[in-house]
Parts: sequence; C-alpha cells; structure tokens
Amino acid sequence: MTPSFPEAIKTWGRIGLLSFGGPAGQIALLHKEVIETHGWISEKEFLSALNFCMLLPGPEAMQLATYCGWKLHGTKGGLAAGLLFVLPGAVVMLALSLLYAKLGNLPLMQAIFWGIKAAVLAIVFEALLKIAKKALKTKWDWAIAGLSFVALFVFALPFALVVATAALLGYMLSKNSGTTANPVARPSGMATLKTVAIWLVLWLLPLATLYGVFGDSQVYTQLAQMFSVLAVVTFGGAYSVLASLGQTVVEQMGWLTPQQMMDGFGLAETTPGPLILVGQFVAFIAAKSVEQSLWSGVFASLIFLWMTFAPCFLWIFAGAPWIEYLQDHPGLKASLSAVTAAATGVILNLSLWFGLHVFFTKVERATPPLPIWLPDFATLDVAALVASVGLGIVLVRFKAGMPKTLALAAAIGLSWHFLRTIL
Repeated sequence: MTPSFPEAIKTWGRIGLLSFGGPAGQIALLHKEVIETHGWISEKEFLSALNFCMLLPGPEAMQLATYCGWKLHGTKGGLAAGLLFVLPGAVVMLALSLLYAKLGNLPLMQAIFWGIKAAVLAIVFEALLKIAKKALKTKWDWAIAGLSFVALFVFALPFALVVATAALLGYMLSKNSGTTANPVARPSGMATLKTVAIWLVLWLLPLATLYGVFGDSQVYTQLAQMFSVLAVVTFGGAYSVLASLGQTVVEQMGWLTPQQMMDGFGLAETTPGPLILVGQFVAFIAAKSVEQSLWSGVFASLIFLWMTFAPCFLWIFAGAPWIEYLQDHPGLKASLSAVTAAATGVILNLSLWFGLHVFFTKVERATPPLPIWLPDFATLDVAALVASVGLGIVLVRFKAGMPKTLALAAAIGLSWHFLRTIL
C-alpha cells in the first residue's frame, strides 16, 4: 500500500534521526522500516535497488533511501527521503564541529555515542541475517558472498573490483542458464538525458561560481573541487575514501592534524547519517584553520554537503527508472543478482569492521599479503561487549524497538562514563 506523502515524510525523518551504524546499520534500518514495518515496497524491489546502489559512487544507504522515496512518490519523494536521511546527521555534525572548534574533544558526547554504537551492532547483525536469507538462494550466491567478504576483509581488494568481478561472473553464469528475456517497457532515453543535464547543472554550477568569485587557490574552491572529484570515485562508501581524504587534507594540504582527522571520523562514525559526513567536519576545520572564522567553517560545511550529495540525486533520478528494465533481462538480471550476493559479503565486512572498532580500542591492518584487520586483544572493551549483548537481547528478545533501545544505549553510555569517572 502506498502511503500518503506526509506519512512517508514522518518515516523518512524517523530514519534520518535513527540512522546510526554506518551503511550496514542504515540498510538494516531501511529494510526494517520500509519492508517489515510498512510493507511499502517488495523484498525484490529493495534488493534490486540495493545492488544497483552498490554499483554507484557515493553513500549507498542514502541512495537506497532516495530510491525508496522515488518509488513511492516520484522526484519529490526521492528528494524528501534523501534530504531527510542526510540533514539530521549534518545538523548534528555541524553542531559538534562548532563545539569541537571551541572546546576540543567532547567526553559526554563520546560517552553517549559509545552506548549507541553497542546497540547498533545488534541491529546490524539482525538485518544481515534477514538480507542474507533473501539474497543467498543458490550455491553460487553463497560462493560469491563468501569470496567477496574474503576479498575485502582479508586481502583489502578495491571495492569496485570486487563488485565488477561479481557482476561479470553473474553475467557469464547466465549464458548457460537458458533463461529467456521477458522485458518490461524500456524507459525513455531522452527523459534520462534531460534528468542528467538538469542535475549536472545543479551540481556543478556552484563549483563554477566559486571559481569565478574566489579563484582556484582559495580554500573554498579547493574543498569544492576535492569533494566533487571524490563524489564520482568513492565506490564503496566512506570507508573507501578515508585514506585518500586523510592523505590530502593532512599530508598534502596541512589543513588538519592526524588527531583531528581521527576525531572527525570518530564523530561521524557515531552520529546519524552517512559516514561520509566526516567530510563535513574536515571542511569545517579546514576552512576555519585557513580563514580563522567559525562562519567560514559553516560555509565550507555547506559546500561539502552540496558537492557530495547533489550527484547522489543525479545517479538515482537518472538510473532508478532503468532498474526494473535491467532486472528483467537475463544477463543483466544475473549480474545484478550476483552483485546482491556480493553486497551481502560487503555488509558482513562492514559489520565485522564496525564490531571490531566497538569492542577493541586498537585495531590495525596486518601487512600484506594478508592485510586482515587484527585487534589488539589487550585493548578489549569488556563493557562494550557486555552492553552490546545486553542491548541485543533487549532489542531482539523483548522487542523493545529501536527508539527505546537507542535511548537505553545512550543512558548506559553516560552511566558508564560517570561510573569510570568516580572509580
């Protein structure tokens, strides 16, 4: 049943406020709200959109939310879902950036988010099991998912390479399946080109304006250029761009110190919204350090948001009408199905990465040829482990629901912080 637009707005806002845990947690939340709670789109449509978004640069969870909104109410629905997915986290990140610039690190906020991260783990793994159950139907699906996980977690292969290989393997397997096409109506190519043209202008006009007003050597222009490039090359979400972003702003430009970069990532990791919001913190601190003004940081934050998320709407509004069409062709359907299987391995990789960083204070990659993530077992946070298990029981066994579970998690985080202070 298609909801009214105001009803959908409430749900998109709720998702935006509760979208903790990075892409794995956000996909889990979308799945729970859109399919399990409301039944607005089918499991098949959700998985088709998910594997399509996995092929795109940028934050896949935000793009998946945009697709869901578009599916229900067209362009206005996509804009509402996408903007409400990002804006709550962006507002929180801006507030935290201002506080960080004034006060430095924020122990109380970190305590709250420590508890929330513990709760997010339970949400992530519950959804991972449900998605795997729906997406992994054949032995080839299981094999692709397993190999994708190993390629990412054990060998640290590029995300784009893993997804492209899965798509190619799926296409090759379809050649011997004997499946015939039953195509749906082909979308209008002219309509797609029109959409691309409109969003290209909307996306890049501010960049051209910055060049015209400030020139190419001013920090605003340099940030806009950097984020516009990252927007088209960051396959695999925020994780894949962190190394490049850190190297540019810390080593090449000297805008941030290594500790500031790590603090920014810690804030982004524990606030709602896409993890790529670490770039908002980077933009704020970079502009403030150069211009010596908090307002310059605010302006740079807006530049980041526009240059990063405007192209996400371009990809979805141009590509969404083609998803069902592509899904209905045997070769492409098999490719996208293989990408869905690979996505399960990707989500498992992200979930394990997230879990390791919640439970252990120190986690590092080993040296090649097996650059696997290895925790320092001496830094195990027993309290985080206990909190995560307890919150998982509250969520799954007692059906507390996410708002209550997250509120309880925040309370646990604050309580543990004050208890450690006293002891």
